Amino acid sequence: MNIALHTSYGAFELKRSYQKNMSWGIFTAVLFFLLIIGGFSIYQYINSRPLEASKRVIRISTISQMKAPPSLSQTQTPQVAVRAPTVAPPSMGLPKAVPDDQAPSDVTIASQDQLKQLSDLRATDIIGGGGNDSLAIDVPTEEYLPSSPEEFVPYDVEPKMIKEVEPDYPELARKAGIVGVVYISALIDKHGKVRDAKIAKASGANAGFEEEAIKAAYKNEFKPAIANNEPTACWVTYKVEFKLK
Repeated sequence: MNIALHTSYGAFELKRSYQKNMSWGIFTAVLFFLLIIGGFSIYQYINSRPLEASKRVIRISTISQMKAPPSLSQTQTPQVAVRAPTVAPPSMGLPKAVPDDQAPSDVTIASQDQLKQLSDLRATDIIGGGGNDSLAIDVPTEEYLPSSPEEFVPYDVEPKMIKEVEPDYPELARKAGIVGVVYISALIDKHGKVRDAKIAKASGANAGFEEEAIKAAYKNEFKPAIANNEPTACWVTYKVEFKLK
């Protein structure tokens, strides 16, 4: 006798519910992912928004209501109390009683007319006025000499050379046939004399032209510059040419 045995393998109750569980699992995972992404997006949006500055309105009616700005050091200088100086009354001119034997016998008191003449006395009547009581004061003043050619000295008439001494030609330059031009800056005093001399521009030949031009500069004579109708000292620059004849 043949007996057919039918055996069932697997848990059929689980197979029936696995699709439902799979769907709930996928839905839960997607919802959790969306919550994380949404929360991060909201956080980014909130932080990216500019903060609105608080509105504060200050009304100033007049300039006098404005406060002084704070000092750079943010420190206040303490106020020092200053006492008013006490001035004693002058003791001059107050008459004092003396014994009769000490009092002078003859006292001359200036009248009102004499006091008025003294108050009306002009300075020209005292210093160089030409009267009998005049006093002439002669204050010696040292002549001012500009220190350098760059110092500006105003004048109305410029200085003019009235005597020019020709410098010696260097022997080596003469034999070598070298020529050149030197510019000299000379300090002319109010008497037209050369007080100082400098090289304003060298010849560049290195042939001794500069030394000879300086020597000759002290021998030149000038008509001094005029400022306010008075001679004045100033610097002048002129050209010295060395040419072979």
